[in-house]
Amino acid sequence: MTLALDVLRTTTFDRAKTWSDLNPEERKRRAVLAVRDQDADTLWSLTEAYLTLHGSSGTAISPRTLKAYRWAVNRYLTYASTQAVNLLRASSSDGVRFVRTVEAEGLSASSTRVQLAGVRLFYAALRWADATQAAPFNDVKPVREKTAAWDKRSPYTHDEVQALLEHADERMQALILLCAHGGLRISEALAVRRADINLDGRELTVRHGKGGKQRRVVIGDTLIRALNRLPEQPGSLIGGSYPAAVERLHRLCLRAGVAYRGYHALRHYAGTRLTKEGASLDDVARHLGHAVLETARIYAKWSDDSLRRRVGQW
Repeated sequence: MTLALDVLRTTTFDRAKTWSDLNPEERKRRAVLAVRDQDADTLWSLTEAYLTLHGSSGTAISPRTLKAYRWAVNRYLTYASTQAVNLLRASSSDGVRFVRTVEAEGLSASSTRVQLAGVRLFYAALRWADATQAAPFNDVKPVREKTAAWDKRSPYTHDEVQALLEHADERMQALILLCAHGGLRISEALAVRRADINLDGRELTVRHGKGGKQRRVVIGDTLIRALNRLPEQPGSLIGGSYPAAVERLHRLCLRAGVAYRGYHALRHYAGTRLTKEGASLDDVARHLGHAVLETARIYAKWSDDSLRRRVGQW
């Protein structure tokens, strides 16, 4: 565990203690006051404290998850303000209307589930503070996803990945290969540092993956060469923010004549290529850091050409 991660977790726990150390009446008073004043910072602080103290991950909750939940809470507070929802007396009807509003705005099913998890957590924190007994989202379910997982976002093809690499500068080549060969999520790729790379062992360490988990990833010659071409610099090898990385990929796709499908489609390429080359689902799941083996089956769907060949002979 890095020193920075130690400090982050300690800071998160310290913030949580400012709420847990309060006597129950004072905790309730502050929560009710924050609701009355629509104090988003204080309400998020309460929510984060509850998650840290009572969530299954404790202080190991990832910054990415915290950011997603805070986004959900802030979005709901804005909605409640514009729709005159009484936060402390919200009903299941209020909960349903919020989720359907989110869906109507075009948010993906997975993002809607994150929103729902965030606002459920928010109300769990309010109940912990004894500010309310309302649970407007407990029985709310998002609309079922009608598109099969393997049809939602297909991977880049091998030719498309090669075209991207040919038109990319050294930094973008390394970033593309971290996702397309290393199978890293974009947040993981942007966080890779020189110290995370073990050339002798031909692997790199993802220090803070999904769910705060750490894993080791096997890397090949092409990715090693790309990483070695990057100049030495403090912090992450790639540098830059997620929005900047998205913009760079958009521009690169235009130059290369490749349809933009985001960074996650590069990760899908890694899983699909491994499956095509005969890797077991267990190996695919381990390389990509899937907690559940079943998740890796999506790549078998994308890599299976047998049905196409059979029907093509009719």
